[in-house]
Amino acid sequence: MKNTIFRKKSVDQLLHQHGKVQLNKTLGAFDLMLLGVGAIVGTGIFILPGTVAAEHAGPGIIFSFILAAIVCAFAAMCYSEFSSSIPVTGSAYTYSYVVFGEIIAWIVGWSLILEYGLAVAAVATGWSAYLNSLLAGLNIHIPKAVSGSFDPANGTFVNLPAIIIIFILAFLLTKGVKESTKLNTVMVGLKVLVILLFIVVGVFYVEPTNWKPFTPFGTSGILSGAALVFFAYLGFDAVSSAAEEVKNPQRNMPIGIIGSLLICTVLYVAVSLVLTGMVPYTDLNVSNPVSFAMQLVHQDWVSGIISLGAVIGMMTVILVMLYGSTRLTYAFSRDGLLPKVMSEVDAKHQTPKKNTWITSTLISFCAGFVPLDKLTELVNMGTLLAFTVVSIGVILLRKNKEISTDGFKVPLYPIIPIISFVLCIFLMTQLSIHTIIFCGIWIVIGLIIYFIYGKKHSLLNK
Repeated sequence: MKNTIFRKKSVDQLLHQHGKVQLNKTLGAFDLMLLGVGAIVGTGIFILPGTVAAEHAGPGIIFSFILAAIVCAFAAMCYSEFSSSIPVTGSAYTYSYVVFGEIIAWIVGWSLILEYGLAVAAVATGWSAYLNSLLAGLNIHIPKAVSGSFDPANGTFVNLPAIIIIFILAFLLTKGVKESTKLNTVMVGLKVLVILLFIVVGVFYVEPTNWKPFTPFGTSGILSGAALVFFAYLGFDAVSSAAEEVKNPQRNMPIGIIGSLLICTVLYVAVSLVLTGMVPYTDLNVSNPVSFAMQLVHQDWVSGIISLGAVIGMMTVILVMLYGSTRLTYAFSRDGLLPKVMSEVDAKHQTPKKNTWITSTLISFCAGFVPLDKLTELVNMGTLLAFTVVSIGVILLRKNKEISTDGFKVPLYPIIPIISFVLCIFLMTQLSIHTIIFCGIWIVIGLIIYFIYGKKHSLLNK
């Protein structure tokens, strides 16, 4: 079993492997819920509703959001059972190591690196667009050449604001997770207030005629819309990456994961209803639909506040997804599958400082040079693959006699895990063939790295 690619880790090994390499337990249920809302509410509420409503679902985008939320809710319950049973950093990668073995764990983890890394890059790119809009309103203009991804025909060469914000938040993460969550709490509070402001003011400008027809693209539009707005829910799985730094994970992990998902679904549906009621869906294909809608009804002061809220709100998404990315590569390294430098913990701040800077540098390259639309679909594929494995993995987890029975358990077992698995596979089929091909190439690259380095250096060899 020692040299096989399907060798597994026992739960006892995971819970007692740390030795000197250990992260501080500082997070409670409320911290986790705010981490989740911080990661989820961003691009999904400030950018996606416009393009998806205009091109795919019309006002029926609310059904797309609800369908995507249902898929995520089933997956969230599976994540909650895993994270309360195996409270170790690494998210779906670590869970797969226990129930499927090393090679499947590597593929899942490698897919999650694609998810977290490109999600940070995508949101940083969207953040840059809102920052440019906000500064333009103050009559401050960033030179065009350094304000967009590489596109010489359009006169843009590098997205400098996107690169800078990633490095600023990386610096914050190196100072400690508790310090990062304090700032996250403030920014999430401001972000939710801005969203509520839009809903309260916007509801007075809703014209019910804008909701007719409610589903102009039919069922197929709602389904393809669901596959795209799935991007809006990314982040709750990053909460499970914090498991090792949580006080009482058996209780707090499920509250954090499921609670943040419920809050965000209510906000998404409310914003989408008001947005498509204020503006005909055909006019919403813009990069800043929420502030654009307020400009149309001459509420420029609200539009300015929303732009500021979007700039603050997207920073929390970058912060939490970057956190998830660094903790994942930390788990890889601690297991011997990546070089040791990625799991070195800074003595003063108890954070993987070198890992954070290496990861942030690679992600900032994508944020600086790759267009937003190319990034979002790729993120969804990596996530759905991880969700699929976690959903079916719960069935194998229940059969593992090592696991404590004290934590959260998925209700209606095994029906919910099976439904979650089927829905994730279905949403995968709604993505473009180019996305599927690129994801396949990414996995092949990952397998090459595993067989050249990871298999040989894995701690399970010892």
